[in-house]
Amino acid sequence: MSEWKEVKLQNVVSKLGDGLHGTPKYDDNGEYYFINGNNLDNGKITIKDSTKKTSIEEYKKYKKDLNNRTILVSINGTLGNIGLYNNEKCFLGKSACYFNVKENVEKLFIKYVVTNNHFQEHINVFANGTTIKNVSLKTMREYPFFLPPLHEQKVIAEVLSSLDDKIDLLHRQNKTLEQMAETLFRQWFVEEVQEDWKVIKIGDYLDVLLGGTPSTKNKDYWNGNIPWVNSGEINKFRILEPTKYITQLGLDNSSTKLLPKGTTVLAITGATLGQVSRLEIDACANQSVIGIIGSEEFTNEYIYLWIKHYIKDIISNQTGGAQQHINRNDVKNTTIIKPDEVTYEKFMNLIKPIFDKISKNSFQIRTLEQMRDTLLPKLMRGEIRVKYGKGEKIFAPTDKKEIL
Repeated sequence: MSEWKEVKLQNVVSKLGDGLHGTPKYDDNGEYYFINGNNLDNGKITIKDSTKKTSIEEYKKYKKDLNNRTILVSINGTLGNIGLYNNEKCFLGKSACYFNVKENVEKLFIKYVVTNNHFQEHINVFANGTTIKNVSLKTMREYPFFLPPLHEQKVIAEVLSSLDDKIDLLHRQNKTLEQMAETLFRQWFVEEVQEDWKVIKIGDYLDVLLGGTPSTKNKDYWNGNIPWVNSGEINKFRILEPTKYITQLGLDNSSTKLLPKGTTVLAITGATLGQVSRLEIDACANQSVIGIIGSEEFTNEYIYLWIKHYIKDIISNQTGGAQQHINRNDVKNTTIIKPDEVTYEKFMNLIKPIFDKISKNSFQIRTLEQMRDTLLPKLMRGEIRVKYGKGEKIFAPTDKKEIL
């Protein structure tokens, strides 16, 4: 690693700053978006329904020098989200830091420098504030790391980018498959519903189970081998991993129940109220989660699509003051259509392969993410070197001696 140089972030960028410390004049008819750190996600700028818009005149007042060399990092509130600028019509708020990577440095390599856990831990350690964390521009500028020669920067970036590209492709494929399944469901059971189909209550035919949390004061209830998820996990497209693990003793001494793989789970309170997901593993859940388990008459796939389509109707029953919520009976009393067997079987023959493919893709995404997250710090520290050999990239541990 003798050719690797220790540098600071300020040495490899031509400009580093943050966005507007204030509020622009919003315009619902404007074409420019005012973004902050929460608009940065998985290397991209994401425009949300809640993202405010402004006029071109307002944009011109506060725009920064964003270009095809710009990387964005969230530095206020949520820390360390990353996004690459790609000519989006936007300008920045104070929680978004931007820096322009010099031409003689590989931009994607620097992206992985700031994606690396070492950088993420660094900014969290040096962040100011108690309620809302803030990273100073000085902390950003002075972040130290090792920079390999340009050709090695490019190869490292190419290896990691190839994994990210595969992950992104699978995410997009899953989104398309999910939309396809939802469209088919809507056509068959909403737009073309038959008058002679039965309308029944979910609770009369299906198990609707409320989760629970074993006492955190009893160490014997935790760190076992039974997966347990909290309501925050319901934000995920599919649930492949637990939040924590509990013991059989914890399961036996709490109100939580083991929900089988395929169960539709619904968050019933708090910030995640109304979120719907599907278990890809057997797992328990906390008391803010309801699980709806399929049967021979109503498969898990059908239940999932039904709940997702009618979730707004279900949460219209919400009650409470500051903490809005729905309860188990609201779900049990929700009606569901029982179509004739021939129609139902035809539909499931179309839907089951879609759900199986989504599941397969989801686990492949997890495997690729784990591979990337394992390689990333090792590549950045030079513990694993990458070079071209006979037209192929070769990984080789340095072992403090040489590149193989």
